[in-house]
Amino acid sequence: MRRRREAVLPKASTLIDALPWLGRFHGKTVVIKYGGHAMTDEALRHQFAEDVVFLRYAGLRPVIVHGGGPQINAALATHGIESSFTAGLRVTTPEAMEVVRMVLVGQVQRDVVGLINRHGAFAVGMSGEDANLFTAERKHAFVDGAQVDIGQVGEIVEVQVGAVRAMLNDGRVPVVSSVARGDNGEVYNVNADTAASALAVALDAAKLVVLTDVEGLYADWPASDDVIDRLTTDELAALLPDLSAGMVPKMEACLAAVRGGVPQAHVLDGRGPHALLLEIFTEEGIGTMVTPGIPGGPVTIEEEPAAPEGEPA
Repeated sequence: MRRRREAVLPKASTLIDALPWLGRFHGKTVVIKYGGHAMTDEALRHQFAEDVVFLRYAGLRPVIVHGGGPQINAALATHGIESSFTAGLRVTTPEAMEVVRMVLVGQVQRDVVGLINRHGAFAVGMSGEDANLFTAERKHAFVDGAQVDIGQVGEIVEVQVGAVRAMLNDGRVPVVSSVARGDNGEVYNVNADTAASALAVALDAAKLVVLTDVEGLYADWPASDDVIDRLTTDELAALLPDLSAGMVPKMEACLAAVRGGVPQAHVLDGRGPHALLLEIFTEEGIGTMVTPGIPGGPVTIEEEPAAPEGEPA
């Protein structure tokens, strides 16, 4: 009996360690950008769904904004359409846009919703087109200071969160595909990092978490694999011009979210087991945290006033 008790005591310790964070984030909205190869590994897909359901049962209000790069690449190849990127953004021709929309809304979203709902009837899928959640206009990339047309790639100019708030107030987990409609009726492919950032700001989220395929923001890549654990928005803005193209949209999303009022934004490796829970419920955290405050100081646990339900964004 004693040996059994000793064997299970670490579980109690883990729960107690999470208590301050459970108190801090209870009732708060957390926007999670889900993408990368964690979406294609079967075990990681199931772990992600379990983590999201745990957040919901723990009293948080998770919102998922998903990408689908690997799935889109495979579908474009099947249709004989070349995948190309400029400044970290997918070049999206009208033909490619049809495939992107089909994969994100008809395949990836349904898969994420189905995995979450194995654990309870929580997840509800929606597109950025639904209820005018995202309105976008055409975005151009800049390469060496020159403007480059990258097709039907959109930049979000308006977010209407009424439908998302209604889902959250009903205890649901919104799963959002990152496509948007323009005022002219054209459909746009929106970078999922950017969409998650805009939604986090509009929802007054307590946290934005960007799951990716790297451990975080490297201090001196490729000379070193040391990860910057925390930096301020000003420090991040100074680093942006020298970042690799693939990291730019992710770190720009974190910068925009924190400057827009989200207290914390995180970039972390979604390939690690239960990475989402480790980030939210441990003091050490993992990955890179972006804050508006002074770097290097301790993370303080304090109560924050909850925004009234139904408050306009």
